Amino acid sequence: MGVVSSKRQVKEKGKGRWSPVKAGTQGKEAPPLPPLVSDCCAQLEGVVFNHLAPPAPGTTHPDQEEHFVVALYDYKAMNDRDLQMLKGEKLQILKEAGDWWLAKSLITGREGYVPSNFVTRIETLEVEKWFFRSICRRDAERQLLAPINKAGSFLIRESETSKGAFSLSVKDVTTQGEVIKHYKIRSLDEGGYYISPRNTFPTLQALVQHYSKKGDGLCQRLTQPCVSLALQNPWAQDEWEIPRQSLKLLRKLGSGQFGEVWMGYYKNNIKVAIKTLKEGTMSPEAFLGEANLMKTLRHERLVRLYAVVTKEPIYIVTEYMARGCLLDFLKTDEGNRLSLPRLIDMSAQVCENRIAEGMAYIEQMNSIHRDLRAANILVSETLCCKIGDFGLARIIDNEYTAQEGAKFPIKWTAPEAIHFGVFTIKADVWSFGILLMEIITYGRVPYPGRRLHPAAILLLRAVLR
Repeated sequence: MGVVSSKRQVKEKGKGRWSPVKAGTQGKEAPPLPPLVSDCCAQLEGVVFNHLAPPAPGTTHPDQEEHFVVALYDYKAMNDRDLQMLKGEKLQILKEAGDWWLAKSLITGREGYVPSNFVTRIETLEVEKWFFRSICRRDAERQLLAPINKAGSFLIRESETSKGAFSLSVKDVTTQGEVIKHYKIRSLDEGGYYISPRNTFPTLQALVQHYSKKGDGLCQRLTQPCVSLALQNPWAQDEWEIPRQSLKLLRKLGSGQFGEVWMGYYKNNIKVAIKTLKEGTMSPEAFLGEANLMKTLRHERLVRLYAVVTKEPIYIVTEYMARGCLLDFLKTDEGNRLSLPRLIDMSAQVCENRIAEGMAYIEQMNSIHRDLRAANILVSETLCCKIGDFGLARIIDNEYTAQEGAKFPIKWTAPEAIHFGVFTIKADVWSFGILLMEIITYGRVPYPGRRLHPAAILLLRAVLR
């Protein structure tokens, strides 16, 4: 990708530019939206859930030190326990209750709960559009490489190699294409910051202002803060089984053997993906038991299950991923333009610490996916990949107990699973390798031109009866 990082700054001869030096780093992704919270402890079909309900507004908290925050985004209250706020509004935090904080508006005097990642402490760098505190190097590159960010787009983040230091990431355009370059921002003992020792600044704001006027040795003049997608309202605290009328289906995304997938809105406020199952696919009771089990599987690399409609036709409401499935994305004009380094980076999301991390979590939970392929990996607006349709193959077994003529992902399935009809996490590992082949070939069908031997077809029919 040609991406470099600056552990120290080296001046290039005759160019007057400060060139970053390569240094590989790793880090954690920014925290996800506040998770779904319910206000009771329930047990259904032998599956136990832990529901943590925050205390009601108005409760006093003498042991909690009060502090003040400013809203980073608008938040529309989802129920009478929430506090509606506008971007820039100042609030007093009365109680930090996990992901939902009890706050008091300094404008209206009202109390209620707000999502903790929608606010930041006053007089912190979070109010700056260019500051991305906890984003890691690789995710910074992915966000800056988004088409909406042009040359000179930038962000400042905490350094992953030097505690207390910062890094400046800038989008550059070279003859080899778009690259992201990283510069170490060093601190002065007496206070202040610098990239080049010849220019020092009392604050990061002053540093940004200087390099926004002229590049002064950087690869580009800083033109605009990295544009990131605004957080949408988090899911309501206690909503799992929801009425069909609360959903609005807007655009059909696709259809398959078991139903259709739509983009829509919940309560005209939260954009979601809605999977509709054909009537008679399975009983509502069996679905609800499995769906509640799926609800307990929560990981940043699994597409999140929000809610269900249990009366037929059954609806499954999940996190919306704007780019759709990985298989379709790789076949688009944008996907076809991805360079080999970008494909390798996408594979790295799968094999280093992204999808593999999600698969490790699935194994830890004593579960298996059984249908891991590019068609079941979903892609976000910033090209973040997540495992989708987890549990669907287990809920709807027709694809694996197939009658004659039913679809069966034979080219993704491990030989022992085909021969014995037994699926384990090892079979998922096999499918994982085929998935990597799909990525590097822009979504081509594995083993092109190969057809099943008649003997294999007879074996499948015998095993799957």
